[in-house]
Amino acid sequence: MYKKISIIVILALVFAAGNNFAQSPLKISANHRYFTTADGKPFFWLGDTGWLLFSKLNREDAEKYLEDRRKKGFNVIQVMVLHTVGVVNAYGDTALIGKNVATPKVTPGNSPKDPQQYDYWDHVDFIVDLAAKKGIYIAMVPVWGSNVKERHVNQAQGRAYAGFLAKRYKDKPNVIWMNGGDVPGSDSIKVWRAIGSTLHHYDTKHLITYHPRGRTQSSNWFHNDTWLDFNCFQSGHRDYAQDTSKKDFQYGEDNWKYVNVDYKKLPIKPTLDAEPSYEAIPHGLHDTTLAHWTAADVRRYGYWSVFAGGCGYTYGDNSVMQMYKPGEKGGSYGAKMPWFDAINDPGAAQMQYIKKLMLSRPYFGRVPDQSLIVGAKQGKRYNYLIGTKGTNYAFIYTYNGRDIPVNLGKIQGAKVKASWYDPRTGETQLIGTFPNKGTKTFKPAGEVMDGNDWVLILDKA
Repeated sequence: MYKKISIIVILALVFAAGNNFAQSPLKISANHRYFTTADGKPFFWLGDTGWLLFSKLNREDAEKYLEDRRKKGFNVIQVMVLHTVGVVNAYGDTALIGKNVATPKVTPGNSPKDPQQYDYWDHVDFIVDLAAKKGIYIAMVPVWGSNVKERHVNQAQGRAYAGFLAKRYKDKPNVIWMNGGDVPGSDSIKVWRAIGSTLHHYDTKHLITYHPRGRTQSSNWFHNDTWLDFNCFQSGHRDYAQDTSKKDFQYGEDNWKYVNVDYKKLPIKPTLDAEPSYEAIPHGLHDTTLAHWTAADVRRYGYWSVFAGGCGYTYGDNSVMQMYKPGEKGGSYGAKMPWFDAINDPGAAQMQYIKKLMLSRPYFGRVPDQSLIVGAKQGKRYNYLIGTKGTNYAFIYTYNGRDIPVNLGKIQGAKVKASWYDPRTGETQLIGTFPNKGTKTFKPAGEVMDGNDWVLILDKA
């Protein structure tokens, strides 16, 4: 009898460990660059933008979506709590009384079998708890930025609403607060600070950040605010590379540059790209006649930003982020594929391989290092090479399969073992073992072309 019980307990523990259940709030690592679990283990943020999850999906659809993302290795979902102050969810429930964020509409009871009990906030609770069971953290945007920009929320309302949220969710193990929502911090900055500081006052357990406008970063306004635990930037969806009238830093495919800026700031705080170009969204965002971003593009933004020193990466899909459904009047940005089909777009399944790679080696000592690449041969635009390393390993990423000229001797050991890592499959292929000195050029398989991306791995032999 006791042996049977022991076996059951062991199996339960193994199952829980394998599924990485979200048992407690995340922490900042000792070097302030990365995230950790409560017990100090590395946590690589692999996010998805399920912005309208709370409002558009019912309980069954939420289960379908979260289970798919769990299987694909996602551990954070970014969600709007209030898309608009008049938001209505899949059950016809409004979130607020009189569209006032200071007066959430809360009813007695929470039974899903009784429509009079099961309100908007009970549904949010259900999804947050369901995500926790699946090892997924929910990065909650209290109110989308356009509502504040349009003056639907003032400082007093923001404080009252943030207090309500913090008190309701402070004991949930898997919450992250993502203040803002696609607006510059300078727009209504007093309201954003009121929300951020109130969340921090009533909830000291959960991390807080700010989601900014495209081509901006939270550190522009809030880096020194005590409530901001880590930085986010939105590298954006547009293709400005051909617009020669703009400065290179402000426009172009360069999300690694935002990491470079945040990485140098004091005090040190983690940073990540919380909204790069979405898979299947037009290059011009609103101009649906242009080409659409592909799985290769979302891979590129992931490896570029993480190798530059990012603490994680958020993926997005055009149809999924808006939970587009058949029969709706029309999807934004030309979305036509239903969300339940778009969850299978190839980029989503490939994101797990960047998490797999980053967690395969000692994590907390990793630093960006462009000196791995010989001289001025880092390249521009899609030719750009980017490197990162730990004490005994190094990674260099090429988006188009160009040659990689390497300065050896940058990691420990008399010899290095070189391998190719495939971002499309997560498979590794051994190249060989070489003296760890001088320079050597490595050539990936295939033609030099956009999307023929590879990671060169160097390990101490």
